[in-house]
Amino acid sequence: MTWPSSNLYRHLASSARAAARPFTALREDLAELPERITTAAAISIGEASHGTQDFYHLRASITKHLIQHHGLTAVAVEADWPDAYRVNRFVRGDGEDRDANAALSGFERFPAWMWRNTEVLSFVRWLREWNDEHPKRKVGFYGLDLYSLGTSIQAVIAYLDKVDLDAATRARARYACFDHFAADSHAYGYAVSAGIIDPCEDEVVKQLLDLREKAVEYAGRDGRVAADEFFFAEQNALLAKNAEEYYRAMFRGRHSSWNIRGCHMADMFDALVRHLGRTTGTRAKIAVWAHNSHLGDARATEMGERGEINVGQLLRQRHGPDAQSIGFTTYDGTVTAARDWDAEAERKLVRPALDGSIEALLHSVGMHQFILDLHDQGLGGFATPLLERAIGVIYRPPTERQSHYFHARVAEQFDALIHVDRSTALVPLEPSPHWYHEEVPETYPSGL
Repeated sequence: MTWPSSNLYRHLASSARAAARPFTALREDLAELPERITTAAAISIGEASHGTQDFYHLRASITKHLIQHHGLTAVAVEADWPDAYRVNRFVRGDGEDRDANAALSGFERFPAWMWRNTEVLSFVRWLREWNDEHPKRKVGFYGLDLYSLGTSIQAVIAYLDKVDLDAATRARARYACFDHFAADSHAYGYAVSAGIIDPCEDEVVKQLLDLREKAVEYAGRDGRVAADEFFFAEQNALLAKNAEEYYRAMFRGRHSSWNIRGCHMADMFDALVRHLGRTTGTRAKIAVWAHNSHLGDARATEMGERGEINVGQLLRQRHGPDAQSIGFTTYDGTVTAARDWDAEAERKLVRPALDGSIEALLHSVGMHQFILDLHDQGLGGFATPLLERAIGVIYRPPTERQSHYFHARVAEQFDALIHVDRSTALVPLEPSPHWYHEEVPETYPSGL
């Protein structure tokens, strides 16, 4: 991708200034949202980091608006299926958890703050209240990701223990293939790739097929509850199959594992669409919460050039105009992130965006928070490749250009873009002592 000229960059900044519309969650009608987004069936709402309060708050506000005024039926998030389904049971009034905090306690795996934070807690409480007040319009909460291999295996067995003891015995025998690696899926993938053990591929496929052969019998026993419980178990069996493949693929190359993960999340979305359509008799309308890198069309980024696909691309290909996406950007501020994988969450300073980036361009608009409808004809120049920043659960400012920037054609990547010029760090429910001590800029004290 080529670098834009200074004249083109200035033109893009002028176009953004003309098209920008203030966007605030304080307005109940959220009139700035394009109509094609509010009427879509698959509405992807991203985030430019996994630790920014503003992104989470605005995403929850948009989702509430879609529930209240546009018939949204479910929220599907970048989280493990079993942990999110525990939240689903709580918000629908079906679970054993007494409050939202307990319902979120299943999110123990790093990075727990992605879902155990004040914004998600507030949204889950709100969703439970909404469902209690609207029993015929209940909205579910589901996970799309595939990291929960061990937890999903246990969930399949627990389900079969309740409905078919013989089938539960067969499932235990098949899943015993993972016994030495139940707590470390990465070790399983390494052991297979190194030829130390044989893969468990046949076992997880057989278990999924075995479960599906009994679908009519299991799901038809007790109306909606039985159908929901079977669906939960079936998706866990599917997750076990796909996770087994994913962890083997990790040692063949990043692109292969990334694509398996993207396909799994898109397939889970489509399975959810079918399930909700069957159980409610109406068209499912689902908001997807995930990182920009998952929800912005990969074909408009360097990812696509490397042969990578993602959920945003697959939803567009499968659902056409019925799939709409909103991305987020920020110029600077603070973020909750770790230095390394499995490290403690810290409140870190986000550096001002690099010159030549979409974030720096939108900073020049001079508004704190605004939305761009990327279908606006005046923004046609935004199909030009620009640098774009992505912060996941790890943030490494010293290598920011290499670690966190890539080229993207924003107008082709998303349908709308919300910019928060200075953003603030997400507040974990259990912040570590390090989180309270915001890092000092590298220029200290000379930069004071």
